Amino acid sequence: MKIIIHDLDQQEFTALYENKNTDVTVISDNSTIRNCIGCFGCWIKTPGICVLKDGYHHMGELLSKCHEVVIISKCVYGSYSPFVCNIVNRSLPYLLPYFAIKNGETHHRFRYDNKFTLSVHFYGNDITKAEKETAKALVAANSVNLNSIGNKINFHNSLQAMKEVI
Repeated sequence: MKIIIHDLDQQEFTALYENKNTDVTVISDNSTIRNCIGCFGCWIKTPGICVLKDGYHHMGELLSKCHEVVIISKCVYGSYSPFVCNIVNRSLPYLLPYFAIKNGETHHRFRYDNKFTLSVHFYGNDITKAEKETAKALVAANSVNLNSIGNKINFHNSLQAMKEVI
């Protein structure tokens, strides 16, 4: 399964991506997502599932079944848009509360053995060099934290330019 996480409105997304594959799950903003409250309920009360039942509570399980994650986000100060950032935060159930040392750094252990590729497409017509460097570091850290098989990051000046590579 391929997962596409995006912050575009439906019309923009439809113009950008023509879904010819039935094995694609699209995560978009339906205005019901709640912010992670840091309660760790996804580790203690309902292991692997977020306690906030808003339609986005199965992100950990979805990640455990995919082979590819594609993120499409406006570049906001070198990070994801608020919606996409919230989805990444709500993916915490994908991990265990226990720690391990990886490359000399402390990281959570993985709940699932699944590995997936991570591709991130940032868009915006005024992304600075500093924002690009921050975004590259963020995606690299997310890749390690989510146990992905490497990552690809692209910066696009327009949605039309992105259409060529999505």
